[in-house]
Amino acid sequence: MKISSICCIGAGYVGGPTMAVIADRCPCIRVVVVDINAERIAAWNSDSLPVYEPGLEEVVRRARGRNLFFSTEIDSSIAEANCVFISVNTPTKTYGKGAGKASDLRYLEACTRRIAQFARGHTLVVEKSTLPVKSAETVQAILSVVSEGKTFDVLSNPEFLAEGSAIQDLFNPDRVLIGGQCSEACAALAAVYANWVPLDRILTTNLWSSEMAKLTANAFLAQRVSSINAISAFCEATGADVEEVAQAIGKDSRIGPKFLKASAGFGGSCFKKDILNLVYLCEHHGLPEVATYWEQVVILNEWQKHRVARTVVEKLFNTVAGKRIAILGFAFKKDTNDTRETPAITVCLDLLEEGAQLAVYDPKVSKASVLSALAHAGPTSTQQIFSVPSALEACAGADAVVVLTDWDEFRTLEWMTIASSMRQPAWVFDTRNCLDAQFIRKLGINLWGVGKPSNTKK
Repeated sequence: MKISSICCIGAGYVGGPTMAVIADRCPCIRVVVVDINAERIAAWNSDSLPVYEPGLEEVVRRARGRNLFFSTEIDSSIAEANCVFISVNTPTKTYGKGAGKASDLRYLEACTRRIAQFARGHTLVVEKSTLPVKSAETVQAILSVVSEGKTFDVLSNPEFLAEGSAIQDLFNPDRVLIGGQCSEACAALAAVYANWVPLDRILTTNLWSSEMAKLTANAFLAQRVSSINAISAFCEATGADVEEVAQAIGKDSRIGPKFLKASAGFGGSCFKKDILNLVYLCEHHGLPEVATYWEQVVILNEWQKHRVARTVVEKLFNTVAGKRIAILGFAFKKDTNDTRETPAITVCLDLLEEGAQLAVYDPKVSKASVLSALAHAGPTSTQQIFSVPSALEACAGADAVVVLTDWDEFRTLEWMTIASSMRQPAWVFDTRNCLDAQFIRKLGINLWGVGKPSNTKK
């Protein structure tokens, strides 16, 4: 069993970069990424890729047209492949049983039925999307009733990418996880990754362990973020410094330093969705105490986002009505243009509800994306939102600056110019603790840092 042709259904943040790296590292394998969204496919075939990731453009350029292709021809691409990756969206249900927590698997089912119809011969079907445990049973059940001449093996191969460093994560992964019931199928997929990944980093498990591992990894990472954010509020109340606390506990080898950076909360497409799915599954299996434990991670994260907005209002004399607030950064983290579940949405909506005028700047997020994200999350007045082309323009005339994404350029802004252009008394709210607080205060600007004592000089 050898993989010679791959079709990936879904040209999003996971499918596009993952397939680009596979094509780059495996020039003998034909890789076709398909999607029903013609505009997205056109972008993948252009010089303006729909996904921003450092290094992605170079990888796509090397492989595109050689053995990497982006297409809307889904059915024929499935037919020509002997390995099909499913990398479609699995959003949280907004209707029916499990609404607000359970994963909506309609796109998974639709893809599987399409594979069943158009696949030829023997095909490996690989779950790349993050799915509830036992989703493979659904895939297997649909594929098991196809006509003679078609056979399938179902594998789970979850992604563990961190947006902003996805290409490096793909080139040098901590591990590649492959779950399946057929050892030959697992070996065939492992052989693809073995072209550049050391064998001791390629792990094989059963299907259910693989599906569970993805949910568990995201839950544990999100838990660390909520934990340090909970401590950040305690630090502010007691005069402790959250960065000093994080450094101290991070030196403990049992804890480690990663994901101990206080912020306005976690964002992105996975953490909240996956934890809520985990909560639903625990409830379904009669484990309410476990469900409550994990749900608190999400509750704390929502609280932190609202706390940032409340702090801005409180510091500005308990009203921001009619005041200009500069929002620096809208993506949920630096080095990505992804705005899904970004803390900026909640903070902005809370400030808009209080009557603020927002000047939003992000180097990789367009005005259309900002307005779309806010409109999707709740009713807003576009007359209160201004998307500007530079950080300096956003800050001009502002009563306050709120740093929500730790883009590198924000660390070296012309703060002397900004200080002279802001309305006094001016405030900077640094939710990433990425600025030189001492320098900014010397310019006569009040500064609040998340988890920082009010008189901090760092």
